[in-house]
Order: sequence, then C-alpha cells, then structure tokens
Amino acid sequence: MATRWQSGLHHPVSVYAKQVTQGRLRDQCCKYEILACQRHLDDLKRQGTDDFPYVFDTTRADRIIRWFGQCIQVRGVDAGKPIQLEPWQVFDLGCTYGWVHKDTGARRFSHTYNKRARGNYKSSEKSCQGLHHMCGDAIYPPYHPELARFEQEPEVECAAVDRGQAMRVLGDAKKIAQASPNIAKRLIVPRSNPIVHRTRGGYMRALSKDTKNKDSGAPTYFIVDEYHAHPNSEIYDLGTNSFGKREQSLLDVITTAGDDAGSKPCYEEELYAKRVLEDPTVIDESYFIMIRELDEGDNPHDEKLWAKPNPCLRYPSRYSEILLKQIRDEHNAAYASNDPNKIRKFLTRRMCLWQSGSVNRYLDENCMAKVRTAMVPREEFAALTDGLRCNCGFDLGKRIDLSGAAAVFDLPDGRIAFRLHGFMPENGADRHEKTDRVPYKAWAQGGYCTLTPGDVTDNSYVYNWICAGEREHDWQVDEVDYDGHNATDLAIRMNEDRNREDFCVEVAQTCAGQNLAVKTFRELLLQGRVVIEESPLALWCLQNAIEIQNNYGDIKLSKRHKDDTERIDPVAAAMNALARVLVKRTPVRSDINEHIQSDDWGL
Repeated sequence: MATRWQSGLHHPVSVYAKQVTQGRLRDQCCKYEILACQRHLDDLKRQGTDDFPYVFDTTRADRIIRWFGQCIQVRGVDAGKPIQLEPWQVFDLGCTYGWVHKDTGARRFSHTYNKRARGNYKSSEKSCQGLHHMCGDAIYPPYHPELARFEQEPEVECAAVDRGQAMRVLGDAKKIAQASPNIAKRLIVPRSNPIVHRTRGGYMRALSKDTKNKDSGAPTYFIVDEYHAHPNSEIYDLGTNSFGKREQSLLDVITTAGDDAGSKPCYEEELYAKRVLEDPTVIDESYFIMIRELDEGDNPHDEKLWAKPNPCLRYPSRYSEILLKQIRDEHNAAYASNDPNKIRKFLTRRMCLWQSGSVNRYLDENCMAKVRTAMVPREEFAALTDGLRCNCGFDLGKRIDLSGAAAVFDLPDGRIAFRLHGFMPENGADRHEKTDRVPYKAWAQGGYCTLTPGDVTDNSYVYNWICAGEREHDWQVDEVDYDGHNATDLAIRMNEDRNREDFCVEVAQTCAGQNLAVKTFRELLLQGRVVIEESPLALWCLQNAIEIQNNYGDIKLSKRHKDDTERIDPVAAAMNALARVLVKRTPVRSDINEHIQSDDWGL
C-alpha cells in the first residue's frame, strides 16, 4: 500500500516543539522539556528510515486531541464545558499517540514518564485517556484511518499506591463519561463496579496494593498515578509484566516529585528517563518522556520561573489565576513559617523538585554523590589496603535477614578506607528480594554479600570473612568491634580463637557512643577523604540510613522503623570499627606530670 507520509512539521505538536526549543516559550520551560521537544523535531527528520522505522501520523495525533473535545469537564471553573487542551497537552498527547510504526501502525511508545506539578490536570487527563482506550483507541497503517481496528475486550487499569488515589482517576472517568453524551452511549457506568463497553466488553477499574486480586490480564492501558508515592515498584512491575498480549499496550506514569529520593523507584525511573534525553548513547525509542521542573540553580522564589513545573501558568485563564494565587499562598506560608516540612512540600508539589530523603536522612543527595565518587574498583582498593593495619566490625541482624561486616583502614595519607560486606541465609534470599526489592542473589554472585546455607544466617561466616581478609590481603587486624545485640557468642568464640580477651570490643549503640564515628564519616566524605570499595550493597545501605539525635546533639544511625526493609547492617558494622579507629587517632597523655607541665594545663 503506497502511502505518502506527511512531514508533520506544521502540525500543532511540532509548532509547540519549535516554540519551546527556539521560540517564545523557551524561557518558560526547563532543560528536560526543551530536550523532549528537540527529540520530537529530530525524529521528524529521520522518520520512516531503515534505522528509525517510525512515522508521525498526524491522523493518529488528531484522534486523541479530538477525543478530549468530547469529554465534559466535571469540576472547577470550566465544569460543564468540553475540555479544551492547552498547547503543552497537545504536544504530550499528540506525541504519545501520533508516533507509529511505518508499516503496522502500532504505537511507537509503549511506556511514558510524565512529571509536572500539582494542579496541572494530571488525574483528569488520565481519566480521559482511560475512556479513550475503552472507546476510541485504534490501530491502522499510517494515514489509513479507514482500516482502523479497535481493541476488543479493552482492559484499562487505574493503578495507584492506595485505593483512594486509584478511585480518584476511575471516579473522575465515571463522572466524565456520564456527563459526555457521546461517551455515555458507548459505556456501562455502574456506581461501584468497573466501567464496561456496551458492545466490546472489557473493563476500566481501580488497582492498588489494597486490591485482593492484583493480577492484570492483558491491559491495553495501564495508568500509574502519583508514582512518587509508591514505596516500591510492585505496581509498576505488574503493568510491565502484563504486556506482550496486545499490539500496542501503553503504560503511562504520571507524577510530581516526592521525598526520599534515594529510596523511591520513581526517582530511579526519572534518573533513567533523564539519561535517555541527555545521553545519546542511551537509546530507548519506545519511551516517551516529559519532565517539567525547576532547573538546577533556579530560584524557587522567582514567580517568573514557576511556569516551568506549572505549564498551566503559561496561558492566561481564570484557572491559571486561581492556580497562581494558590501557589503564591503556599510559598508565602511555607517560607514565612520557616517550617522545613512545609518548605519541602512546596518544593516537591509545586516546584517538582525531589527532596533528598526525609528530614532526618543521614546522607543527602550531595553526600550520596560523594559516596559514588569515593567508590573504587575491588582491585584498586586492594592495592591501597593490602598489608595494612585495620579494625574490623560486625553488626548481626536477626538470624533470618541481613547481617553486616566491615574493615576500616586508616591510610597513611590521612584518608580512611572502608570495605563492607553482607550475609544472608540462602533459603531466605528469594523472600528478601521481594520484600527488600534488591537483588541479593546477584550481589552474592558479584561478591558483595555471602548467602550462608540454610534458613538462618550462619554467623561463623562473618569471622571467616575477616580471616579471608587476613589470608588473602594480609590485613593486620588490630581488633574487631561489634554491636553486642545477638553477638556475644560470636565475640567469645573469636576471642578464644585468638587467645585474646580484648580482640573483640563491644561498642555502645547509643548516640554518645556512635556520635564521633557518624559525624566524622560525613565530614570526611565531604572533604573527599573517604575511600570505599565499590559495592551496590554498600550504596543501598548508606542511602537507607537515617540519623537519630539526642538532647545533646549527639547522633547515631538507625533504620526508619524497627521492621523496615531498608537495611543498614553493613554500614552499622563500619561505624563500629570507625568509632574505635578514631579513638586510636586521638593521642592520650599517660604521664600526669608531663600534662601538668604542658602549656595547655592550668587551674
């Protein structure tokens, strides 16, 4: 079938892209929106080639844009009126649905990442898209809508971290469907059950961690709403694992920024998305990305920049006036109160800026970047530390989960080097991979942790690890420092084996006992005086640690909750050893007469 493809260069999608990359909107857009728009323009130049078998079918882009015109707004100042997409929405939706395979017409993009601030039509937009997939989504060769085939038994999942948020998207979809005559006649919209197509069947339903049967059959459209609030990727993975049964399934992530950047799957997903836009070597042609946020270095007090994360502010309307006033009020209330929690909420929800962990996160994003810089390959670490004196430490968790060990070296150049290791019962590895959401078995294969035989951790492997360091790297172990909880038997056995009562030294797990090590590690890290053997386990544990402070300003490390799966045991082991290394660094006067005669003594 001979088809003359249009360039798409003058379509509203492309017009917006040109305004963003080189026109009047450039100053109102962040770096990543500019890159996303430039990506579209660059793709137009190579569409339909052997290396890039996709074309921008303007008829497919127009279908989704026209669809929104059939949807009646159900809340706010425009309630009762057909939805009018703003130019930035035309770009996002037109891009997502307009790019198709040059032969089959199947959608190019199978998953998306959309980030923008609160109050910018997130949930209502996804509700309308869900209705589109129930009624109007079709596939046909480019520019041949007469050959359109519609999905039979469409399955639309409105997925969120809890049922309330998932029902927000589904509930809005039901209200919009009932208020829109052309949609209402096609769908059965019960009060409490999923939406069903009158002739093609299928369903549109809410899905969350609270849903009893979370198996997703063959979704045509899978919405992941407010992904920043998800503590793990369970729901996201459920969507991707359900794909492969339809010709053009779409997983659609919509989110703002959030807290706990280091521990949220959304933040990791965003880092990858940014690499796709920034790094020409990272190629993912099936991923549509639109990130709207303040740029690095932007002043959150400058109202002229608020349009970057809030695209609704770019186009004057009654709603944009209301939104601007609300953002201004929240800004003034947060900064006038000087309340860190209110400021964080303003920056995440309104400026779309991720915040590095909770208020008491031990290492912020800057420190974690320093950790990554401090890590060196195993061979380089061995060259630095082989044959040197060191303190080892261990922290034994419950016998059924992670325990940790570490070796700490006071290097001749003033730096301190750390090697961390974990221990996990082999029979519990599968279970802990699901609960902790980290690849313990892969880490074991890489030598970052040891899986001990059986259902419980064999603590003798901790001592074996220390002995292996002495044997293979000629470590000169001065002592082993430990948390006494669950560890007395192991410490006694190690003392007996070395015929030394002071080989194992218990370190107090109080704020006062840990303060010197915990504060000094962070200071040395910021000064570039820390070396860490490269380890994804160590990196994960460091970003999990939070700090607890007593009334005197002393701090120690802890997990967020007693039964939390964000484990820190190898880091705790390192702090035990570091505490004693630092004590040895401090000279102690043994001669009282010498002290009295010194210049720093007086009454």
